[in-house]
Amino acid sequence: MAAVTGILLAAGESTRMGRLKALLPWGGRTLLEHQTDSLLQAGVATVSVVLGHQRHRLQPLVDGMNRVRHVYNPDYRRGKTTSLRAGIRALEGVGHGEHDALLILNVDQPRSPETVRRIIALHAEGRGGELRDRPYLITVPTYRGRGGHPVVLSASLIPEMAEISEETLGLKAVVKRHAADTRRVEVDSPEVLLDLNTPQEYDRARRTASPQ
Repeated sequence: MAAVTGILLAAGESTRMGRLKALLPWGGRTLLEHQTDSLLQAGVATVSVVLGHQRHRLQPLVDGMNRVRHVYNPDYRRGKTTSLRAGIRALEGVGHGEHDALLILNVDQPRSPETVRRIIALHAEGRGGELRDRPYLITVPTYRGRGGHPVVLSASLIPEMAEISEETLGLKAVVKRHAADTRRVEVDSPEVLLDLNTPQEYDRARRTASPQ
């Protein structure tokens, strides 16, 4: 399996939810703890958790976790792209050559280790036939044709990701630019679409998707 580094975005203000999403209960612990542990169990080598709003409440949850570090984004109010760039910049201390791929996930998109592991494996499969020596740069899971998360990208795109901005549509623009080298792969779990933005979505997800 490819060596993967993860970026978990947890810097937002959670305005639509009305309370900090990273601290929402999920399976007997906080959503932040669930997400971080899920990535590690899935085989992600290191996780950079990007913090911003109320970081003093979140940082203690990840301090001391093996293979996890926090990154502060002072510009978090300027959009999610600034947090992604902060996470990318932090990779300079890790070393691009140590990893084959980059996995990106938001804290409000709870995923099981099985789902994350499956998407990493699909990315590592690459292409077959005559194109087997030209692997996919990006893997996007889909469910019934709808794009989901996490997204996995080749480490070769890290310098390009460091230049994204809100004005240029961030990650979406990178995926569009490399459409010919992007694998959109259908999976059998609607979990890849799960996104908790409102209290109603959270309550519905807890009834149907939250681990016990």
